[in-house]
Amino acid sequence: MRFLRQTMIGLFLASVALGLLVYAASLVGGAVQERLADDQAAPPARERVFAVNVITAEAEDIRPVLQTYGEVQSRRLLELRAAVAGRVVELSEAFQDGGTVQAGQVLVRLDPADAQDAVERARNDLADAEAEERDAKRGLILAQDELAAAVEQSDLRDRAFNRQSDLAGRGVGTATATETAELAAAAARQAVLSRRLAEAQAEVRVDLAATRLSRSRIALAEAERRLADTTITAPFDGTLSATDVVEGRLVSANERLAELIDPDDLEVSFRVSTAQYARLLGPNNALLRADVRATLDVAGLDLEAQGRITRASAAAGAGATGRLIFATLTDAAGFKPGDFVTVRVQEPMLTDVFRLPASALDARGEVLVLDDENRLEAATVDLLRRQGDDVLVRGQIAGRAVVRERSPLLGAGIAVKPIGPREADDVAAPAGPEMLELSDERRARLVAFVQSNTRMPKAAKDRVLSRLAEPKVPARMVARIESRMGG
Repeated sequence: MRFLRQTMIGLFLASVALGLLVYAASLVGGAVQERLADDQAAPPARERVFAVNVITAEAEDIRPVLQTYGEVQSRRLLELRAAVAGRVVELSEAFQDGGTVQAGQVLVRLDPADAQDAVERARNDLADAEAEERDAKRGLILAQDELAAAVEQSDLRDRAFNRQSDLAGRGVGTATATETAELAAAAARQAVLSRRLAEAQAEVRVDLAATRLSRSRIALAEAERRLADTTITAPFDGTLSATDVVEGRLVSANERLAELIDPDDLEVSFRVSTAQYARLLGPNNALLRADVRATLDVAGLDLEAQGRITRASAAAGAGATGRLIFATLTDAAGFKPGDFVTVRVQEPMLTDVFRLPASALDARGEVLVLDDENRLEAATVDLLRRQGDDVLVRGQIAGRAVVRERSPLLGAGIAVKPIGPREADDVAAPAGPEMLELSDERRARLVAFVQSNTRMPKAAKDRVLSRLAEPKVPARMVARIESRMGG
């Protein structure tokens, strides 16, 4: 009985478990079928709106600035060369690299002994030529006097012959006397011819003496010039460079001794593209005398000089492109020939143009503008100039909002949310340069570096030192000086 009771309980529990399993399977299957039978509706689609920064296009008259790089050079550069060979016996104290000389100052003197001997010989030859000329002139005077005497004697002989002929015609004289008188007259005429020949020879001698005298004077002038060439003087005020001679050295003719540079007559040469050069041409295809500003970056301070375009190179140059332009600089204190400077040229005025960020223009010359519903439209503009991070364009966009920064997500017809200029950034922007308070150690290092800088002009060095002595120093100047210090 006990076994049967336990068997019946086991069967009962097994049947209950099986029934629960079947019920659970039924519930799961119903839920799956109900889930599959549900028709879920998709959520409604919404248009995506992008936020963009915009700027209002306002037409204005702008004078573009052409920026390029150039080299400062002197308009007067002279190579000092030895005109004659010789030994250097005297050098000026200023004859050194960087030495300042005045016009007419003696720089180099060569040994003048040989040249002085040549001058003395030329003077002696000139004295001989002058004596020969005087002797020839005296001989000519004597020849002329002899000719006059011969002519007078011939006239007497002719009168005597005529008188004797008259006597013979009246039967008073004899034929022998008449013949003797005729022979004497003929001899007198022959003497006149001889005297004329002597006069001609005396005139030739005078001409030869004059030619010899002229040659002697030329030889003396040449010898004196060679003597003067032994002394080399400065033709104008300037500074010496590339000196290459010492006292006692033998120099040959036409050997270069130094270069003389005029540091006050400077100009800057810079190269522009052909398109940029065309923009600097006037109505008659003449180069405009445009204003130029040259900037030299000196530690902590920018040296600036104003100038004006004067001319352009006649040829493009071998292996070069564009055009080479020259501009004269005025008030170029601190500039030296060879300085590499930044050149900014004022171009002619452009009227009714728009200044936009360069990021607003694409490669096809289009900008994105907003319509009345804040949707984007593509507007075509003409690119006139690029000015740093901005562009100057011309088109039908006056008064319209232009997208400042384009992206691949933006295009015509897209709805956007415009964001105007950021007033907060404008308010937060400092009105002046950022200033720093330096520690004594840091200030001392900066002052020592500036004082040891031999390339900086004295005027610029004084200005930098005066700024470093102030309680607060511009941060930009400090950064530039420390960048050159390596710290």
